[in-house]
Amino acid sequence: MALPLVKSAVACTDFTRTVQPYIPQLNALPQQIYQSATDLQALRELYLSTNPLISAFAFSLALVPIVLVISEINRNYSQIDRIWSLLPTFYNLHYVAYAHAKGLPTQRLDSLAIISLVWSARLTYNYWRKGGYQIGSEDYRWKIVKDYVNSPTLFFVFNIAFISFAQSLLLFSVTMPTYVLLLAAPITKAQTPDIIFTQVLIGCVFLAYIADQQQWDFHVAKDSYQKSAKVPPSSRYTAADLDRGFNTKGLWSLSRHPNFLAEQSVWLTLYSWSCWATGTNYHWAGLGAAAYLFLFQSSTWLTELITAGKYSDYKMYQNRVGKFVPNLWGEGMPSANAAGKKQK
Repeated sequence: MALPLVKSAVACTDFTRTVQPYIPQLNALPQQIYQSATDLQALRELYLSTNPLISAFAFSLALVPIVLVISEINRNYSQIDRIWSLLPTFYNLHYVAYAHAKGLPTQRLDSLAIISLVWSARLTYNYWRKGGYQIGSEDYRWKIVKDYVNSPTLFFVFNIAFISFAQSLLLFSVTMPTYVLLLAAPITKAQTPDIIFTQVLIGCVFLAYIADQQQWDFHVAKDSYQKSAKVPPSSRYTAADLDRGFNTKGLWSLSRHPNFLAEQSVWLTLYSWSCWATGTNYHWAGLGAAAYLFLFQSSTWLTELITAGKYSDYKMYQNRVGKFVPNLWGEGMPSANAAGKKQK
């Protein structure tokens, strides 16, 4: 049986009953896929007879050698970055499709699927317009990390362990609460709190979109200003704002990374939703959200370290404006002036 027999909502979060018994399926799965590769009906039966969490996990593992080889051949380490906006939605849609195929109630999961698609559309679009899918495009931070490591061997190990392996598993793990929601679907019916959770998720995606757009508008104006020495007529920014080098208007006056705040909130909300649906305060599927938060803490630290070295006003910005959550008692940034110009 591909799904555990659970009779209570709380039991849906019991790792020893809902996950552990199905781990052995991983061993047989590659051979089973190989034997069924040319038979669509056999593949469908294999899909339905495999625990959906295990099949999703197996897919995340299968991606590791692919992105590793591509990154090493091209010497470009943003391979996971290119599918970052797609994988969580792929996993969520997988759980939804599985629930439909098994005849489970899907009202809650269908709502999540729609929100997940919108989340992917927003993040993919933003990555595309910044040139992320252009040939040779790579996150500038990988080069900095590579130069810091200063060892091809050590960086290769880092590529295996973190860039290819850990990041692939992370994007699988943030959707683990969806598996819990799938298990809880026959036990707990959709209620008013489900509507609240969907609205919060929509709000997080919308907040991220607004933050991304404000940042995009700033950098478009900044690029134009640097080329022509004139502030674009339609820009909301002054010359002093653009000379400062980084955005401190709109949502960015309240948080140094409002887009990151919204992004982390998406997966925290999904996890919280699974806790509510199962009547628990916490459970094992929260490890993905916790790891996601940890990654954002470390990557934001590196980003700000680089930014503070480029712009003289950035340390003031760090002192006055909260990193993610707005500092209600903070002074905020003063109006831009010559002191905010980028250091040459």
